Amino acid sequence: MPHTYIAQAESLIRDTGARLTQPRTRVLAFLLKQKKAMTHHEIHDHLPGAPLDAVTLYRVLEWLTENGLAHRIAGADQVWRFSAGAGQQSHEHAHFQCNSCDAVTCFNDVPLPSRVNMPEGFVSEEVDFLIKGICPRCSKK
Repeated sequence: MPHTYIAQAESLIRDTGARLTQPRTRVLAFLLKQKKAMTHHEIHDHLPGAPLDAVTLYRVLEWLTENGLAHRIAGADQVWRFSAGAGQQSHEHAHFQCNSCDAVTCFNDVPLPSRVNMPEGFVSEEVDFLIKGICPRCSKK
C-alpha cells in the first residue's frame, strides 16, 4: 500500500488523541485508497497483508466510525458498507447503489436539499440520501 495512505491514516488517527494501532492504520489506509464503500467481508477479503480476524476488523470499523474517520452506509440490501470519512466530508451526502452489482459510491459533490421540513415535534439529526440505479461499469455490459 502506498506510503501516503499509511501516513495519512496515521496522522488522522493521532489527531483523535487515541492510540495508534496497526489494525486501525491498515484498515483506514485501505479505506482511504478505495473509490467505493465496501462491506465488512469485502474489506476482510481484500485488505493487504496478514488477515485480520473478523472481530478485530468489526471493532476497528466501529472505532473508525465513532471517531469520524469512516462512515457506515446502509445499502438498500440492508448490508453495511464503510467508506473513509477522514474528516474531509460530512456524512450528509448522497450515496448511489447499483441495482446490478450492489456497489455503493459516495457522491460528495451532489447537492442535497438544504433543509427537510419536519412535522412539529420531530427533530432531524441525520439525513440518509440513497440513489438507486445502474453504475457506469454495469451500464457498459
